[in-house]
Amino acid sequence: MRRQQSQSIGEALMDYLREVGMEQPLLERKIVELWPTVMGASVAALTRKVEVKDGVLMVYLNSAALKAQLFELRHELVNKMNEAVGGGQIIHDVRLLG
Repeated sequence: MRRQQSQSIGEALMDYLREVGMEQPLLERKIVELWPTVMGASVAALTRKVEVKDGVLMVYLNSAALKAQLFELRHELVNKMNEAVGGGQIIHDVRLLG
């Protein structure tokens, strides 16, 4: 039997994770882990907790001023974080909590 197309191990693994319903939780976890890298050290230092619930990135901040600044950029944050994990629609909103 001949293979129609070859696939990398990473692609095969992602296909499997998609089939068993684990791709979304894996990418959500990756978004949480990438928050300090994407946002930078100064924002990470003022962040208490980051989590994803039902496609919403929940960010708990120590600074009201930062919360106000990021609130204005929340749609850009959604795009930036989704791009960081490959461009899919992993999160659809950001909630900034104090």
